[in-house]
Amino acid sequence: MPEQSRLIKKYPNRRLYDTRTSSYITLADVKELVLNHEEFQVVDAKTGEELTRSILLQIILEEEAGGAPMFTSDLLAHMIRFYGNAMQGMMGKYLESNIKAFTEMQGKLQDQARAIYGENSPVGQDLWAQFLNFQGPALQSMMGAYVDQSKKMFEQMQQQLESQTRNMFTGFKFPNYGAAGEEPSAPQGAAADKSGARK
Repeated sequence: MPEQSRLIKKYPNRRLYDTRTSSYITLADVKELVLNHEEFQVVDAKTGEELTRSILLQIILEEEAGGAPMFTSDLLAHMIRFYGNAMQGMMGKYLESNIKAFTEMQGKLQDQARAIYGENSPVGQDLWAQFLNFQGPALQSMMGAYVDQSKKMFEQMQQQLESQTRNMFTGFKFPNYGAAGEEPSAPQGAAADKSGARK
């Protein structure tokens, strides 16, 4: 049987209670659970409301305020503008898939280091940091090229959407209107009255 995720209850006094260890924990302890890849769920102790995302956002906020932020003000502003936008869901999936790909690459390198140098070798543990130090410029260039490629893909997709929208609306026939530059056609009944009046 797979082990159930750890249940953490948040009380009105903002204290977090770990039901597995039967003790109060801090936000730093929750961060350690994340770093150790432990499954957990945070709920409101009174209402049972799901609060996991809220707690994770608190951890990110503390990390960003800690002096070495990951996100620039411009990036945060761009992210805010995506909320309520038609691209919101797509952008979330795009960021998630890229972070997963980067994490998988990191995991494979660490697995290779452990296979070569052993599980607890300091050489293997430090290999990822060495890789980033030596390959930093090349990695940045590769990521820059990937971003440019993604930008072109989005531009092409936008052009296709615009083209499809134009084609969709030009296919509609609006009542009482002919081609561009023509006067609206009269109803059939009115045409019959005019022909009768001429006689």
